[in-house]
Amino acid sequence: MKKKSPNNTPIDLMEVARNVIRMEAEAVRQLLYELNDDFLAAVDLIFNCKGRVIVTGLGKSGAIGRKIAATLASTGTSSYFLHASDGLHGDLGIVHRDDVVVCLSKSGNSDELFNLLPVFKRIGAPIISITANLESALARHSDVVLNIGTKEEACPHDLAPTTSTTAMLVMGDALAIALLEKRKFSKEDFAFLHPAGTLGRRLLLKVSDLMETGKRVPIVSPDATMKDAVLEMTSKRGICVVTDDRRKIIGVITTGDLTRLVEKTEHFFSIPVKEVMTRNPKIVLDSTLAYTTYKKMEQYRVIAMPVIDPEDKLVGIIHLHDIMRAGIV
Repeated sequence: MKKKSPNNTPIDLMEVARNVIRMEAEAVRQLLYELNDDFLAAVDLIFNCKGRVIVTGLGKSGAIGRKIAATLASTGTSSYFLHASDGLHGDLGIVHRDDVVVCLSKSGNSDELFNLLPVFKRIGAPIISITANLESALARHSDVVLNIGTKEEACPHDLAPTTSTTAMLVMGDALAIALLEKRKFSKEDFAFLHPAGTLGRRLLLKVSDLMETGKRVPIVSPDATMKDAVLEMTSKRGICVVTDDRRKIIGVITTGDLTRLVEKTEHFFSIPVKEVMTRNPKIVLDSTLAYTTYKKMEQYRVIAMPVIDPEDKLVGIIHLHDIMRAGIV
Protein backbone atom coordinates (compact mmCIF):
# COMPACT_ATOMS: atom_id res chain seq x y z
CA MET A 1 0.00 0.00 0.00
CA LYS A 2 1.32 3.46 -0.90
CA LYS A 3 0.47 6.78 0.72
CA LYS A 4 1.50 10.33 -0.08
CA SER A 5 4.26 12.08 1.81
CA PRO A 6 3.86 15.79 2.72
CA ASN A 7 5.55 16.72 -0.57
CA ASN A 8 3.18 14.42 -2.47
CA THR A 9 5.80 11.73 -3.14
CA PRO A 10 4.36 8.18 -2.93
CA ILE A 11 5.52 6.23 0.15
CA ASP A 12 6.06 2.47 -0.14
CA LEU A 13 4.99 1.32 3.33
CA MET A 14 6.13 -2.24 2.70
CA GLU A 15 9.61 -0.95 1.98
CA VAL A 16 9.45 1.20 5.11
CA ALA A 17 8.66 -1.94 7.15
CA ARG A 18 11.45 -3.91 5.45
CA ASN A 19 13.90 -1.14 6.23
CA VAL A 20 12.94 -1.15 9.92
CA ILE A 21 13.43 -4.91 10.06
CA ARG A 22 16.76 -4.67 8.25
CA MET A 23 18.02 -1.98 10.62
CA GLU A 24 16.93 -3.80 13.75
CA ALA A 25 18.36 -7.09 12.49
CA GLU A 26 21.65 -5.33 11.80
CA ALA A 27 21.63 -3.79 15.30
CA VAL A 28 21.26 -7.27 16.77
CA ARG A 29 23.97 -8.69 14.48
CA GLN A 30 26.37 -5.95 15.58
CA LEU A 31 26.01 -7.13 19.18
CA LEU A 32 28.12 -10.14 18.22
CA TYR A 33 31.06 -7.77 17.82
CA GLU A 34 30.33 -5.82 20.99
CA LEU A 35 30.50 -8.86 23.30
CA ASN A 36 33.74 -8.99 25.27
CA ASP A 37 35.07 -9.76 28.74
CA ASP A 38 32.71 -7.14 30.18
CA PHE A 39 29.81 -9.47 29.37
CA LEU A 40 31.47 -12.29 31.31
CA ALA A 41 32.14 -9.89 34.17
CA ALA A 42 28.44 -8.93 34.22
CA VAL A 43 27.43 -12.61 34.31
CA ASP A 44 29.81 -13.31 37.18
CA LEU A 45 28.66 -10.24 39.09
CA ILE A 46 25.01 -11.34 38.88
CA PHE A 47 25.78 -15.02 39.47
CA ASN A 48 27.63 -14.22 42.70
CA CYS A 49 25.02 -11.70 43.83
CA LYS A 50 23.65 -12.57 47.28
CA GLY A 51 20.64 -10.29 46.89
CA ARG A 52 18.53 -9.48 43.84
CA VAL A 53 19.12 -7.92 40.46
CA ILE A 54 17.45 -4.50 40.39
CA VAL A 55 16.77 -3.47 36.78
CA THR A 56 16.02 0.20 36.21
CA GLY A 57 15.39 2.55 33.32
CA LEU A 58 13.13 5.29 32.02
CA GLY A 59 10.66 5.52 29.15
CA LYS A 60 11.09 2.86 26.43
CA SER A 61 14.31 1.68 28.07
CA GLY A 62 12.29 1.18 31.23
CA ALA A 63 9.75 -0.94 29.35
CA ILE A 64 12.60 -3.12 28.06
CA GLY A 65 14.03 -3.24 31.58
CA ARG A 66 10.74 -4.55 32.94
CA LYS A 67 10.86 -7.39 30.40
CA ILE A 68 14.50 -8.18 31.17
CA ALA A 69 13.71 -8.36 34.90
CA ALA A 70 10.82 -10.74 34.17
CA THR A 71 13.03 -12.95 31.99
CA LEU A 72 15.74 -13.08 34.66
CA ALA A 73 13.20 -14.01 37.33
CA SER A 74 11.66 -16.76 35.21
CA THR A 75 15.06 -18.33 34.52
CA GLY A 76 16.32 -18.55 38.07
CA THR A 77 17.77 -15.10 38.79
CA SER A 78 15.93 -13.21 41.53
CA SER A 79 15.16 -9.79 40.05
CA TYR A 80 12.96 -6.74 40.40
CA PHE A 81 12.17 -3.80 38.13
CA LEU A 82 12.50 -0.32 39.62
CA HIS A 83 11.23 2.57 37.51
CA ALA A 84 13.83 5.33 37.64
CA SER A 85 11.26 8.01 38.53
CA ASP A 86 9.80 5.86 41.33
CA GLY A 87 13.32 5.35 42.64
CA LEU A 88 13.67 9.11 43.06
CA HIS A 89 10.39 9.32 44.94
CA GLY A 90 10.71 6.81 47.75
CA ASP A 91 11.17 3.35 46.20
CA LEU A 92 14.95 3.20 46.65
CA GLY A 93 14.34 1.30 49.88
CA ILE A 94 14.19 -1.91 47.86
CA VAL A 95 17.88 -1.60 46.89
CA HIS A 96 20.38 -3.18 49.29
CA ARG A 97 24.11 -3.62 49.47
CA ASP A 98 23.94 -7.26 48.37
CA ASP A 99 22.00 -6.38 45.19
CA VAL A 100 23.28 -5.72 41.69
CA VAL A 101 21.77 -2.82 39.75
CA VAL A 102 21.32 -3.00 35.96
CA CYS A 103 20.72 0.44 34.39
CA LEU A 104 19.36 0.82 30.85
CA SER A 105 19.77 4.02 28.84
CA LYS A 106 20.79 4.57 25.23
CA SER A 107 22.30 8.00 25.91
CA GLY A 108 23.42 7.19 29.44
CA ASN A 109 22.74 10.79 30.39
CA SER A 110 19.11 10.87 31.53
CA ASP A 111 18.67 13.08 34.59
CA GLU A 112 16.72 10.49 36.55
CA LEU A 113 19.37 7.80 36.22
CA PHE A 114 22.16 10.33 36.82
CA ASN A 115 20.52 11.30 40.12
CA LEU A 116 20.19 7.66 41.14
CA LEU A 117 23.83 6.73 40.53
CA PRO A 118 25.33 8.34 43.67
CA VAL A 119 22.65 6.68 45.79
CA PHE A 120 23.47 3.25 44.35
CA LYS A 121 27.13 3.98 45.03
CA ARG A 122 26.39 5.03 48.61
CA ILE A 123 24.37 1.88 49.20
CA GLY A 124 27.27 -0.16 47.85
CA ALA A 125 25.39 -2.04 45.12
CA PRO A 126 27.55 -2.63 42.00
CA ILE A 127 26.19 -1.17 38.75
CA ILE A 128 25.96 -2.79 35.32
CA SER A 129 24.96 -0.42 32.53
CA ILE A 130 23.48 -1.30 29.15
CA THR A 131 24.05 1.72 26.92
CA ALA A 132 25.15 2.94 23.50
CA ASN A 133 27.26 5.77 24.89
CA LEU A 134 30.53 4.67 26.45
CA GLU A 135 31.40 8.31 27.27
CA SER A 136 28.19 8.93 29.22
CA ALA A 137 27.87 9.64 32.93
CA LEU A 138 26.16 6.26 33.34
CA ALA A 139 29.06 4.40 31.70
CA ARG A 140 31.66 6.30 33.75
CA HIS A 141 29.98 5.45 37.04
CA SER A 142 29.28 1.79 36.24
CA ASP A 143 31.32 -1.18 37.41
CA VAL A 144 30.59 -3.02 34.15
CA VAL A 145 29.44 -1.52 30.84
CA LEU A 146 27.63 -3.53 28.17
CA ASN A 147 27.79 -1.65 24.90
CA ILE A 148 24.79 -2.14 22.57
CA GLY A 149 26.62 -0.20 19.85
CA THR A 150 23.42 1.22 18.34
CA LYS A 151 23.74 4.69 16.82
CA GLU A 152 20.87 5.25 14.37
CA GLU A 153 17.24 4.46 15.14
CA ALA A 154 14.90 2.98 12.53
CA CYS A 155 12.67 6.00 12.99
CA PRO A 156 13.21 8.33 9.97
CA HIS A 157 13.76 11.21 12.41
CA ASP A 158 16.21 9.14 14.47
CA LEU A 159 14.06 9.83 17.52
CA ALA A 160 11.72 6.94 18.44
CA PRO A 161 13.66 4.21 20.28
CA THR A 162 13.61 1.19 17.93
CA THR A 163 16.99 -0.33 17.08
CA SER A 164 18.37 0.68 20.49
CA THR A 165 15.58 -0.94 22.49
CA THR A 166 15.76 -4.09 20.35
CA ALA A 167 19.49 -4.32 21.04
CA MET A 168 18.90 -3.78 24.77
CA LEU A 169 16.30 -6.53 24.83
CA VAL A 170 18.61 -8.99 23.09
CA MET A 171 21.51 -8.11 25.39
CA GLY A 172 19.23 -8.74 28.37
CA ASP A 173 18.16 -12.10 26.92
CA ALA A 174 21.81 -13.01 26.38
CA LEU A 175 22.52 -12.26 30.04
CA ALA A 176 19.53 -14.29 31.24
CA ILE A 177 20.36 -17.36 29.16
CA ALA A 178 24.06 -17.22 30.01
CA LEU A 179 23.08 -17.17 33.69
CA LEU A 180 20.60 -20.01 33.11
CA GLU A 181 23.42 -22.13 31.68
CA LYS A 182 25.85 -21.16 34.44
CA ARG A 183 23.27 -22.11 37.09
CA LYS A 184 22.49 -25.39 35.27
CA PHE A 185 18.86 -24.29 35.40
CA SER A 186 16.81 -27.29 34.16
CA LYS A 187 13.40 -27.78 32.57
CA GLU A 188 12.19 -28.95 35.96
CA ASP A 189 13.44 -25.74 37.58
CA PHE A 190 11.67 -23.73 34.88
CA ALA A 191 8.46 -25.67 35.45
CA PHE A 192 8.66 -25.03 39.20
CA LEU A 193 8.60 -21.28 38.50
CA HIS A 194 5.78 -21.67 35.93
CA PRO A 195 3.30 -24.00 37.70
CA ALA A 196 0.25 -22.58 35.90
CA GLY A 197 1.67 -23.06 32.41
CA THR A 198 1.34 -26.19 30.27
CA LEU A 199 5.05 -26.93 30.59
CA GLY A 200 4.88 -26.53 34.34
CA ARG A 201 1.96 -28.92 34.62
CA ARG A 202 3.70 -31.45 32.36
CA LEU A 203 6.86 -31.42 34.44
CA LEU A 204 5.30 -31.13 37.90
CA LEU A 205 1.97 -32.97 38.05
CA LYS A 206 2.31 -36.62 38.95
CA VAL A 207 -0.18 -39.45 38.70
CA SER A 208 -0.65 -39.25 42.47
CA ASP A 209 -1.94 -35.67 42.06
CA LEU A 210 -4.76 -36.69 39.71
CA MET A 211 -5.70 -40.31 40.41
CA GLU A 212 -8.92 -41.60 41.97
CA THR A 213 -8.30 -43.17 45.39
CA GLY A 214 -10.07 -44.98 48.23
CA LYS A 215 -13.67 -45.96 47.73
CA ARG A 216 -13.74 -44.35 44.27
CA VAL A 217 -11.55 -47.16 42.91
CA PRO A 218 -13.56 -50.10 41.47
CA ILE A 219 -12.09 -53.30 42.98
CA VAL A 220 -13.21 -56.96 43.07
CA SER A 221 -11.58 -60.21 44.12
CA PRO A 222 -10.76 -62.92 41.55
CA ASP A 223 -13.59 -65.09 42.99
CA ALA A 224 -16.19 -62.37 42.51
CA THR A 225 -18.76 -62.71 39.74
CA MET A 226 -19.16 -60.58 36.67
CA LYS A 227 -22.27 -59.14 38.27
CA ASP A 228 -20.10 -57.75 41.06
CA ALA A 229 -17.66 -56.34 38.50
CA VAL A 230 -20.40 -54.69 36.44
CA LEU A 231 -21.90 -53.08 39.56
CA GLU A 232 -18.46 -51.71 40.49
CA MET A 233 -17.86 -50.39 36.98
CA THR A 234 -21.25 -48.71 36.64
CA SER A 235 -21.20 -47.11 40.12
CA LYS A 236 -17.69 -45.79 39.58
CA ARG A 237 -15.59 -45.08 36.49
CA GLY A 238 -13.54 -46.91 33.91
CA ILE A 239 -11.95 -50.29 34.48
CA CYS A 240 -12.51 -52.66 37.38
CA VAL A 241 -9.32 -53.86 39.07
CA VAL A 242 -8.98 -57.45 40.27
CA THR A 243 -6.74 -57.76 43.35
CA ASP A 244 -5.77 -60.34 45.92
CA ASP A 245 -6.16 -59.80 49.66
CA ARG A 246 -2.82 -57.91 49.75
CA ARG A 247 -4.05 -55.44 47.12
CA LYS A 248 -1.68 -56.86 44.51
CA ILE A 249 -3.11 -56.55 40.99
CA ILE A 250 -4.06 -59.82 39.30
CA GLY A 251 -5.90 -58.38 36.34
CA VAL A 252 -8.53 -55.88 35.16
CA ILE A 253 -11.98 -55.97 33.63
CA THR A 254 -12.31 -53.40 30.85
CA THR A 255 -15.30 -52.23 28.87
CA GLY A 256 -13.76 -54.16 25.96
CA ASP A 257 -13.75 -57.37 28.01
CA LEU A 258 -17.38 -56.74 28.90
CA THR A 259 -18.39 -56.08 25.29
CA ARG A 260 -16.75 -59.28 24.06
CA LEU A 261 -18.46 -61.26 26.82
CA VAL A 262 -21.90 -59.86 25.94
CA GLU A 263 -21.33 -60.82 22.32
CA LYS A 264 -20.73 -64.44 23.38
CA THR A 265 -23.52 -64.92 25.91
CA GLU A 266 -26.40 -63.04 27.47
CA HIS A 267 -26.10 -64.95 30.74
CA PHE A 268 -22.77 -63.84 32.10
CA PHE A 269 -23.53 -62.43 35.56
CA SER A 270 -22.58 -65.68 37.32
CA ILE A 271 -19.28 -66.14 35.46
CA PRO A 272 -16.24 -65.71 37.76
CA VAL A 273 -14.21 -62.59 37.13
CA LYS A 274 -10.97 -64.58 36.87
CA GLU A 275 -12.29 -66.26 33.70
CA VAL A 276 -12.87 -62.93 31.95
CA MET A 277 -10.24 -60.54 33.26
CA THR A 278 -7.27 -59.29 31.26
CA ARG A 279 -4.12 -60.56 32.94
CA ASN A 280 -0.88 -58.54 33.11
CA PRO A 281 -2.62 -55.19 32.51
CA LYS A 282 -0.84 -51.92 31.84
CA ILE A 283 -0.13 -50.26 35.19
CA VAL A 284 1.65 -47.11 36.33
CA LEU A 285 3.63 -46.08 39.42
CA ASP A 286 2.06 -43.29 41.49
CA SER A 287 5.21 -41.12 41.21
CA THR A 288 5.14 -41.16 37.38
CA LEU A 289 4.58 -37.82 35.66
CA ALA A 290 1.00 -37.47 34.47
CA TYR A 291 2.19 -36.38 31.02
CA THR A 292 4.32 -39.52 30.68
CA THR A 293 1.28 -41.56 31.64
CA TYR A 294 -0.80 -39.78 29.02
CA LYS A 295 1.74 -40.75 26.34
CA LYS A 296 1.64 -44.33 27.60
CA MET A 297 -2.17 -44.37 27.42
CA GLU A 298 -1.96 -43.00 23.91
CA GLN A 299 0.53 -45.71 22.94
CA TYR A 300 -1.57 -48.59 24.34
CA ARG A 301 -4.93 -47.03 23.49
CA VAL A 302 -6.36 -47.26 27.00
CA ILE A 303 -8.43 -44.68 28.86
CA ALA A 304 -7.64 -45.76 32.43
CA MET A 305 -4.80 -47.47 34.25
CA PRO A 306 -4.39 -48.95 37.75
CA VAL A 307 -1.87 -47.07 39.89
CA ILE A 308 0.55 -48.86 42.21
CA ASP A 309 2.92 -47.72 44.95
CA PRO A 310 6.61 -48.74 45.23
CA GLU A 311 5.49 -51.96 46.96
CA ASP A 312 3.36 -52.91 43.91
CA LYS A 313 0.11 -52.40 45.82
CA LEU A 314 -2.94 -50.80 44.20
CA VAL A 315 -3.40 -47.22 45.39
CA GLY A 316 -5.67 -45.70 42.74
CA ILE A 317 -6.93 -45.35 39.17
CA ILE A 318 -5.78 -42.69 36.69
CA HIS A 319 -8.20 -41.68 33.93
CA LEU A 320 -7.36 -40.07 30.61
CA HIS A 321 -10.08 -37.47 31.13
CA ASP A 322 -8.55 -36.39 34.45
CA ILE A 323 -5.19 -35.83 32.78
CA MET A 324 -6.79 -33.82 30.00
CA ARG A 325 -8.87 -31.81 32.46
CA ALA A 326 -5.67 -30.82 34.27
CA GLY A 327 -4.55 -28.98 31.12
CA ILE A 328 -1.49 -31.14 30.49
CA VAL A 329 -2.46 -31.87 26.88
